[in-house]
Amino acid sequence: MRLRNITGSREVIAESRYVVHEEVLHECPGKWHGIFGNDNPIHIEIGMGKGKFIYTMAQEHPNINYVGIEKYSSVLLRAIQKMEQEELPNLKFIRMEAEEIAEVFGQGEIDRIYLNFSDPWPKDRHAKRRLPSAEFLGRYDKILVRGGRIEFKTDNRDLFDFAVEELEPAGWEAKVLTYDLHADEKLMEGNVMTEYEEKFSSMGTPICKYVIVRKKDCESCNATK
Repeated sequence: MRLRNITGSREVIAESRYVVHEEVLHECPGKWHGIFGNDNPIHIEIGMGKGKFIYTMAQEHPNINYVGIEKYSSVLLRAIQKMEQEELPNLKFIRMEAEEIAEVFGQGEIDRIYLNFSDPWPKDRHAKRRLPSAEFLGRYDKILVRGGRIEFKTDNRDLFDFAVEELEPAGWEAKVLTYDLHADEKLMEGNVMTEYEEKFSSMGTPICKYVIVRKKDCESCNATK
């Protein structure tokens, strides 16, 4: 469930120095290292919610740059409030639709993409809107570096099954795949939970996860061995 609209949230976002604003986003592809002022790897989370996951990741990994993407102003506001309490220089936010991802980041500019508890869009006619769909995998392909990976977590088994089925025809393969993340001690090492993950795991709901890479990256690496 999303937060109700909060009066004034758009105005706060428009004035926040932690947000890369819409009017300059078209200038950003290929320039994100300049925006952060360093050459560190860039990781993005699409649909970051209130920002718990990406904020914690940025705290724990200061040598990695993070960009959190969220389309709902009332939710992004919560992430901005975290930053106002303790600013992190390696974290930026964007308010935008996920479909625009390849227009905001340049080719091979991103090292890792996180998809956490994405909207399942349960109706078949909305399948192309699901963030782990083949359509979105095509967009991610454009912005990921060679060998870049995508990490996806969800409590929704139907969505996860759909996501796994999309991999083969889209030219991706799973390096990690589990239907019960919290039962795997090794995979839980370093796992940062989102708000939804805390909620559903406390209810005993299994959390599914995959880590995927492009097949062409694997094939090229094997060819050089």
